[in-house]
Amino acid sequence: MKRLMDVVFSLFILMAFLPFGLIISICIALESRGGVFYRQERIGLGGKPFMLLKFRSMRPNAELQGKLTVGARDPRVTRVGAFVRRYKFDEFPQFINVLRGDMTVVGPRPEVMEYVRHYTAEQRKVLDYKPGITDLASISYFEENKLLAKSRAPERTYLEEIMPNKIRINLEYQLTATVWRDLGVVWKTAMRMMR
Repeated sequence: MKRLMDVVFSLFILMAFLPFGLIISICIALESRGGVFYRQERIGLGGKPFMLLKFRSMRPNAELQGKLTVGARDPRVTRVGAFVRRYKFDEFPQFINVLRGDMTVVGPRPEVMEYVRHYTAEQRKVLDYKPGITDLASISYFEENKLLAKSRAPERTYLEEIMPNKIRINLEYQLTATVWRDLGVVWKTAMRMMR
């Protein structure tokens, strides 16, 4: 049932978003070189890596200067990138990842290996679940970039505070997850995006 919801919902979103996605793609291409999409290796179900797809919001090779984005002060983010990040439009290409089976609509957000290496044995249980586009932790930390921008040590703040809290929220959610609860998370995400 969950897989069926993933496929139907993803096809609907991709078709509905297509005109706006084309406009975003043109704006990204006109503003800076480097392609419209950004691919990054993330760790999925069972610790298996996969390539996550996003609209590119940074200048080319920005990841060489670090994995975390630290809010509006991050000079790597383009003007179009700042817009798509603000409203989470950069995440929409991940519905293609859902169709491929790499991800689900609602599930723990996938991390890069660099941060997965810091997981404790308990935290690694989050890898027992297929990663998702949204989750309760993403709603709680919707403005994570702003929080990191205020930190004197963003990576430390992420590893010691944000990441453990997000994993805890996800593990608690998975204990009672159902398709109906997932639909509730999708609704809450949409409401948060419209604020």
